[in-house]
Amino acid sequence: MNKNKINWVAVLTMMFLFGMISFVTNLAAPIGTIWKQAPGIEGSNFWGMMGNMMNFLAYLFMGLPAGRLITKFGYKKSTLLGVGIGFFGVLIQFLSGKIGVGATLAGLPANFFVYLLGAFVCGFSVCILNTVVNPMLNLLGGGGNRGNQLVQIGGTFNSLTGTLTPMLVGSLIGTVTKSTAMTDVDLVLYIAMGVFAATFIVLSFVPFVEPEQETSNLKVKELFKYKHLVFGVCAIFCYVGVEVGTPSILNMYLSDTSAKGGGLNPETAAAVAGFVAGTYWFLMLVGRFVSSFISGKVSSRTQLTVCSSVAVALVVCSMFVTDVPSSMPVFTGSGFEVVQVPLTAVLLVLCGLCTSVMWGAIFNLSVEGLAKYSALASGLFMTMVVGGGVLPLIQGAVADATTYMSSYWVVVAGFAYICWFAVMGSRIKSK
Repeated sequence: MNKNKINWVAVLTMMFLFGMISFVTNLAAPIGTIWKQAPGIEGSNFWGMMGNMMNFLAYLFMGLPAGRLITKFGYKKSTLLGVGIGFFGVLIQFLSGKIGVGATLAGLPANFFVYLLGAFVCGFSVCILNTVVNPMLNLLGGGGNRGNQLVQIGGTFNSLTGTLTPMLVGSLIGTVTKSTAMTDVDLVLYIAMGVFAATFIVLSFVPFVEPEQETSNLKVKELFKYKHLVFGVCAIFCYVGVEVGTPSILNMYLSDTSAKGGGLNPETAAAVAGFVAGTYWFLMLVGRFVSSFISGKVSSRTQLTVCSSVAVALVVCSMFVTDVPSSMPVFTGSGFEVVQVPLTAVLLVLCGLCTSVMWGAIFNLSVEGLAKYSALASGLFMTMVVGGGVLPLIQGAVADATTYMSSYWVVVAGFAYICWFAVMGSRIKSK
């Protein structure tokens, strides 16, 4: 490919696709507030987070195979496959509002299982796309600084859609009642299917040169001799879990209009909860932007140590100030609006600044000194993204058994481990 000539149609399409990764992933938590009120589920945070779990569970099965898929079929065909799977995943979620409504299966709404299938299928799509979109943008940019620039712009768009998704869903839901159903968010699903369909059509006609694929016979088991990598893989599991769990459970807490919830106005609780959760993702965007300027001067270990320590302090404090009223500006997509929320929400939202730098820092520290094993380690990291489903599910179960705030001890444990990894676990042991 000519490095001086960029196919901007392909670039724009990939940017939208980068955004869709975050869009589809972040649908699960706010939609979970709908399922919480369904007959047979009756307010269970565990079942409310099950869609999120199914989305991330797909990474466990697809993390390593996604890399091999690219090697065998190339980037373009793999991307088209991921986009096609994503379309059908969203379609299945859409159909969950039409099929099996009113029926029960194993004591749960029958259409709930249709929705879970759709979330799982979407997870396969997002895993494939996460593996291919970054190198595709780099390829379309011709590599080097220009390619990296396109990747960073794509990452920013990814964060932006992550910010807007809970806001849009919360606005469409409005007040969460027993009559709230999947059909209330049909607009969101129409948008998702439309973007997937348009992306598939455009990419089908966009030509570009595939890079040479390197065949490797390296085995995953060979990675486990690197202790800092093993600790890093566990840190990624914890990181994705706390990154997702912190705003997701907060969204459920604020949208819950029972005595167990955040005490917000029932008429606007879901919308405010969506704006608050969206502000968390907005602060992640801000944090990544700031980090891009300081990372050349401040080491990954220092950034990770400071951010994880501050996150532990913020979460612990948040659990003891639930009765303290506060005001906070929330990002509404078009500007900022001041809302009344418990001080707890303010402290948890600030964690978005802390989590913003963690993925890159953990990855950099984990693959240090791996050389030829780096690519294989990346696939292992992608597999451990399943933590984004497991830990929020555990957190939801703890919230059901105790209180929403007590469930954040799960988050504290995750941040504490990340801090230990930064200080001790990431240091390479001499052989």
